[in-house]
Amino acid sequence: MHIDLGWTIQEWQDAYRSAALTPRDALPALLAQYPADDPAWISVITPAQLQQQLEALDTLLASVGGDLSQLPLYGVPFAAKDNIDFAGIATTAACPEFAFLPEQDAFVIAQLRKAGAVLMGKTNLDQFATGLVGTRSPYGEVPNSFKPEYVSGGSSSGSASVVARGLVTFSLGTDTAGSGRVPAGFNNLVGLKPTRGALSNSGLVPACKSIDCITVFAYSVDDAASVLQVAEAFDPRDPYSREADLSAPRSLPAQPVFGIPASIPWFDDQQAEAAFAAAKQQLLEMGITFKEIDFSPLFEMAALLYEGPWVAERMAAVDDFYRQQPDAINPVVRAIIEKAANFTAVDTFKAEYRRMELLRIANDIIGSVDALCVPTSPTIYTREQMKQEPILFNSHYGTFTNFVNFADWCALALPGPLRADDLPAGITLIAPTWQDIALVEFGRRWQAFAPWTRGATGKALPVTAAPRHDTPAGWIRVAVVGAHLSGMPLNTQLIERHALLAEQTTTSADYRLFALPNSTPPKPGLLKVAAGEGAPISVELWDMPLTAFGSFVGLIPPPLGIGNLTLADGRTVKGFICEPWALQGARDITEFGGWRAYIASLKS
Repeated sequence: MHIDLGWTIQEWQDAYRSAALTPRDALPALLAQYPADDPAWISVITPAQLQQQLEALDTLLASVGGDLSQLPLYGVPFAAKDNIDFAGIATTAACPEFAFLPEQDAFVIAQLRKAGAVLMGKTNLDQFATGLVGTRSPYGEVPNSFKPEYVSGGSSSGSASVVARGLVTFSLGTDTAGSGRVPAGFNNLVGLKPTRGALSNSGLVPACKSIDCITVFAYSVDDAASVLQVAEAFDPRDPYSREADLSAPRSLPAQPVFGIPASIPWFDDQQAEAAFAAAKQQLLEMGITFKEIDFSPLFEMAALLYEGPWVAERMAAVDDFYRQQPDAINPVVRAIIEKAANFTAVDTFKAEYRRMELLRIANDIIGSVDALCVPTSPTIYTREQMKQEPILFNSHYGTFTNFVNFADWCALALPGPLRADDLPAGITLIAPTWQDIALVEFGRRWQAFAPWTRGATGKALPVTAAPRHDTPAGWIRVAVVGAHLSGMPLNTQLIERHALLAEQTTTSADYRLFALPNSTPPKPGLLKVAAGEGAPISVELWDMPLTAFGSFVGLIPPPLGIGNLTLADGRTVKGFICEPWALQGARDITEFGGWRAYIASLKS
């Protein structure tokens, strides 16, 4: 059996529900397709370990009476960074001499497995999660999934790579200073870095224990949000675990104000600069307003992480091992953590006082906008270039990531326009504590407005509805019923005008649908009839900028036009109508309930 790589969570669920596949068929076949000697993996599960998980999955399914809806991640393959414990597989943190065999799963992995997810292996990382490059590992450098001569980003390099190439559907990484975001930006993925403490760190080998976050890599915002929803729970075993603040905003305004840096150090990378400019233009077309902000206080706070006494927290994480086997540690990693000797306890308190002063300023900055919007990284280097300046170039990647956990904020890395050299770039949105869901909500809007492909697979993602019920100012909602539906031949006329799919619904029961004769491509005609003589007809509602509406209407040929449609809930929207004379000789297809079902019947 050959498994198509790069499925979303929904596609796995659909396949299992249709009985076209079972995990016992699909996952061994998927495992067999993994390339040999892949540096993205440190450990791939054995067939016996997979069999154990499949047996546990059978027991889990039986416990819910076979109801797959109770297991939102049933049979979905995932991977975890190899500083997160999985019982029965050694945790190495990319240091073989440090390795140990955990007796139980990390809290987050246990949550995912209870929802039906199946772990396929542990992924490579910058050793002890120290770096943003993906090259500091004795298990090999992880190449960029688009161009192998470039870095993949780190430290969660392997976790990003295996998703980007379609080997698993999602993966877990970690983020202290950007490791859940930079690899997402470099590999065309969504990187969700939640609020500190939202995901438990029990079973995590820490880098900086007080600010570490477990993160999610996925193709789509929906998938990342689904994993977060399953994994998020208060864990009394983790002293840094926190209950979510349910009073925090769960959405951004329809036309938010984003704070952007007044000045960006691009490090002579004109292609990165152009990619961010293209992303900003798309955001403007969505109705976003930009406010330029001086990021100097944020940069000063970020400098405390690697140039101040917090580097001692990295030493605290590996102190015993360092004392016993210092030569087993990667030289660049060791040079970083040995900086701990340069600071005293007094220095630490002074730095904390300064951090709190800067945090007051930082919170005023982010409070003046709805979110911050930054390039995920202002540049990217080749693996060869990284050997020349391993610490300096690493710091360039962290320009807009290092301060986020220090400030106790959340962030969402999103794919954006590709660079001119076809490398991914991406943008990152940053919001205050516990506004993770608000970022997710806007991320869905961005995905609907400027869709991307699945990592490096080149495959398009399914069209998603923008999660918005109220049409923002300057936009108009249009109901489409036929060839303009998502996936249909004329849908591109909507996409080209930056229309967003807002909702799938039906008309009121006062309509009949006809297949128009001699139309290319085939089109339907919708006719309003007397009460009781029609039926609900499936429609999609799309929000379109008013500035594009006129050109859209100009494309509509007679006998079709735009008029007012009544929906099942009584709302009235603009939508396609047909002149009655054109329906003479047309086939009445009302019984199908919509154009998509009628077209499907012709193919069966």
